Amino acid sequence: MNATAESSPSDLRGRRVLVVDDDRLNLRILAGILQPEGFEVTQATSGELALEAYAKQAPDLVLLDVVMPGINGFDTCRELKRRHGQDTAPVIFITAKTDSEDVVEGLAAGGVDYLPKPFRAREALARIRVHLQNRLLVEQQRRLVDQLSAANQAKNKLLGMVAHDLRNPLSTMRGLAEFLRDDARDGKLTSDQSEIVESIHGTSQSMLTMVNELLDAAVIESGEIKIHPAPVSLGELLETSVTLNNINAAKKGSRIVLRAEALPGSVTMDGGKIKQVVDNLISNAIKFSPPRSLVTVEAAAHPSDCTVAVIDQGPGIPEGEHDKLFKDFSQTSVKPTAGEKSTGLGLAICRRIIEAHGGSISARNRNEGGCAFMFTLPIPT
Repeated sequence: MNATAESSPSDLRGRRVLVVDDDRLNLRILAGILQPEGFEVTQATSGELALEAYAKQAPDLVLLDVVMPGINGFDTCRELKRRHGQDTAPVIFITAKTDSEDVVEGLAAGGVDYLPKPFRAREALARIRVHLQNRLLVEQQRRLVDQLSAANQAKNKLLGMVAHDLRNPLSTMRGLAEFLRDDARDGKLTSDQSEIVESIHGTSQSMLTMVNELLDAAVIESGEIKIHPAPVSLGELLETSVTLNNINAAKKGSRIVLRAEALPGSVTMDGGKIKQVVDNLISNAIKFSPPRSLVTVEAAAHPSDCTVAVIDQGPGIPEGEHDKLFKDFSQTSVKPTAGEKSTGLGLAICRRIIEAHGGSISARNRNEGGCAFMFTLPIPT
């Protein structure tokens, strides 16, 4: 069986090879090896002509002599890398100089291999095919990445549109339910009707929360998250969040307390987004803790950052499930204690917001029970 034909993949036929050598005999020899295998061969007799030919032909591989008048092969390779960056085609040096120092210099210049003179056809073809196949694989991977990126952008756009279109009618539904709740308090509805109104209000609120999380995730995933930093009182932000979340906590007989230690007068951050993080962590603490629990929010200042921790009395994070936290649509096996709904997006959104501030977020089980979710915010010096 012909070894050359056996190892010559059809997807390499038509690939462009630029051969650079000041010896025309070597050019003819290499052309005689490559052209019968279906390669398109362009020739150049100097480094300067090679740079021009490369710009015109955009070859898939370059066979480059080292010792030439004018620009030598190493300098030609460096110039190709400078002009074309990571898209530069693989460069194989063709030379009789195979000392270790020459090999090292060639690799440092950006070459991928050496093809020694005099040429051996089967060896030359084998080396050329390996590097062309590698380049073909890289091209395919880039195309796949581009396709996946385009699909992901389309997904995020669709997700954002759907979430945005759902938010308005859900807000209206929740508002009407709140209006009817007032009638229930005034005794204008029967007990059965009041239960239905409460169910509508609770369901619409849960759905609205989920839609808002989907919308936030779509915006953040598309790379459009915008942080608007300004001096904000972290202490006042935490007090507001604790006060408002205590209303929901009271429904489960739970309570939230704040313990803050000498926080700075202001911290540069996007107050709205940091409050979103705090609200989410507190909401989760209530959601996953049993009724009549205590949720503690601790905050402290350090020389280079501020830390905020939300500590619950829930079951903690199951062994082996820590890696599920802070990932999109990922949830642990722990279930909310009152059947609350969750998209699995809240912690992922928190992570992106905190990282956009240059901070970090983490979680750990506590020896005395429960779990602590903590984030840090840097204090600019």
